[in-house]
Amino acid sequence: MVKGANVGLTALSENVGSVVVGLGWSSATGEGDADVSVLLLDGDGKVRSDGDFCFYNNPVAGNGSVQLLGKTPTADGSEDRISFDLDAVPQEIDKVVVAASRYGGSRFGELDDLRLTLADSTGDGLVRFAVDGADEVSAVIFGELYRRSGEWKFRAVGQGYASGLAGLATDYGVDIDDTEEDAPEQADLAEDGPPQPDRPAPEPSRPEEPVGEAPVSRVPAQATGPRVDDTPVPAPPAPEQPAAPRPARRPRTAKKKVTLPRTTRKSLADNESWRAARLFPVSALKSDRERETRATSVVLSVMAQVPEFGRRLTAGFGAPAGRMETYTEVTLPHGESPRRPDGVVRVERAGKLWTALVETKTNGNALKPDQVQAYMDIAARRGYEAVITLSNDVALEGSPLVDVRIDGRRKHKVALWHLSWAEVVHQAQMLIRHEGVGNAAHAWLLQELLHYLQHENSGCHGFQNMGAAWVPVRRGIDDETLCQGDARALEVIENWERLVRQVCLRLGGELGQKVLPVRRTRRGSDPRALRTELADHLCEQGRLNAELRIEGTPGVLAITADLRTGKLRTSIEIPDAEPGYPLSRVKRLIRRLSDAPADLHIETLVDGQGTGPRGTLERLRPEPADIVPKDGAQITGFRLSLFKSMGNGRGSAETGFIRSVDQAVDRFHAQVVAHLEAPARRSRSAEPTG
Repeated sequence: MVKGANVGLTALSENVGSVVVGLGWSSATGEGDADVSVLLLDGDGKVRSDGDFCFYNNPVAGNGSVQLLGKTPTADGSEDRISFDLDAVPQEIDKVVVAASRYGGSRFGELDDLRLTLADSTGDGLVRFAVDGADEVSAVIFGELYRRSGEWKFRAVGQGYASGLAGLATDYGVDIDDTEEDAPEQADLAEDGPPQPDRPAPEPSRPEEPVGEAPVSRVPAQATGPRVDDTPVPAPPAPEQPAAPRPARRPRTAKKKVTLPRTTRKSLADNESWRAARLFPVSALKSDRERETRATSVVLSVMAQVPEFGRRLTAGFGAPAGRMETYTEVTLPHGESPRRPDGVVRVERAGKLWTALVETKTNGNALKPDQVQAYMDIAARRGYEAVITLSNDVALEGSPLVDVRIDGRRKHKVALWHLSWAEVVHQAQMLIRHEGVGNAAHAWLLQELLHYLQHENSGCHGFQNMGAAWVPVRRGIDDETLCQGDARALEVIENWERLVRQVCLRLGGELGQKVLPVRRTRRGSDPRALRTELADHLCEQGRLNAELRIEGTPGVLAITADLRTGKLRTSIEIPDAEPGYPLSRVKRLIRRLSDAPADLHIETLVDGQGTGPRGTLERLRPEPADIVPKDGAQITGFRLSLFKSMGNGRGSAETGFIRSVDQAVDRFHAQVVAHLEAPARRSRSAEPTG
């Protein structure tokens, strides 16, 4: 589409009751990013209340009809996705504005390939709009969904805002709280409950308006969820007077600080050998069939009981925002031999049903194409909307896990979606540790689910095997017999990409931050062609490479697995533009790394020459001048690296390659990256930046 054009959604697809909008961009360094937001507007072009402002501090709005799904890796980098249940959008809403904003003085001109895509509930792309001319602005309206004669239409807007997210939201009637104080540390939630923010009282703002969907009290099990700043309660009136109304909470565009409890309640057990009673026991699991049956029932039951979790897992599959019910071992007719899918998910909204069949595999077992094909045929005949596969494997763009035949003569189309167990764990962790859930009971259910999925007996451990080609490829690289075009090298590249995506999910869930693989590719690149190119590089160089962008860190975390030397290298390049003499800048860096491992390698990056002097932290602590360039070259930054022996096995055992990658990334982040502060840390201030 071109700027200003509009189109009716029903003219593009029959499956537009739910749609997914994606906002994407890229950057040469892989570090540029932005935040998406959605505003629900009434007939006057304003929000009804601050709850109609959907952004990172309020990811669900419109009675659940709008939900931010977070970032997803794509062939062009990554994109933020937003789920819209258009049938459930409140009738008072005439228009939905989709926007994105930058922070800390950044502008969209620093990003490339700004784009919007819109897909229907089956995942088919309907709209693509490239945004141009947004160089000097810090917020952009990408597009609008609006009603006309009972039909939803889309308009490509591409309008920039110099005043950032706060200015854009204020223009549409959102009352922004522009203070920037971080939320205080929380005490033990189990004993004291959530603390109240300690900040000056803002001026009352529209007390007659409800906050809507903005979260009021989020109680995760082990960490704080997002909390909108509360205004202090007015002084108690005289007994004969009624209590004054509490002022409405105002959204803050400053990112909420998430902290863990400072203290842990002492156990009442006599000794450490006592095991706590679990809601989902795992000790009796023996066979693969038992694992599949138990895992399916556990996950589906928690999805039905914790609305935030169930909606999070199904919104991207086109499910509406409604009442969810889940079932297991349902028998459905299929020719002479009835079939029993592992589960069924059914969502009801305004009398309409959305139904998905679920096929589950655990313990590394592969999905069976004939089973999935049978469920696709059953779903098409019965008018169901989707089939969801759930296994330890990770799906890649352009490389489906299961190839199925689609009967083009059928009018009803069934979507095939895949979930990895690692993604289920990630979403549960993000809700508990970062975003929060509705009440303490829901948080406890999610915590029990996490304990079950992460137990060694559950079989739900995510991607755990580099495949049959791993050992032959390593041997071929060692004896230099691996040739370009070898299909086994392509298999290793695909499994390496799966492993990297899983590392991002695991680390992001533990940190409560966005962690994504960096993709330095040209726009429109074919992901399969890119993997073929990387496979040829593997044959030639013997190395696997990946880059991760972790929110709030000053650079990109690089991973290199050298199959020739058997070494894993984790590294990060940090810019150094601070004033002062070179030796002073080096000493500041050494002080920042006071708790880093002694074997940390430090390289000086110099202007126009690549790298300068280098040395280990152990040697540089007493002699920091050793990495100051002797020729007076300008220092532009430093590269910090740790090396580790690489596991040989293809699996995740103690000596396996997958475990060695996990350990290398965890050690580098905990002992090096976590101690580095980004020089221009995100403030996400509500102050206008234009």
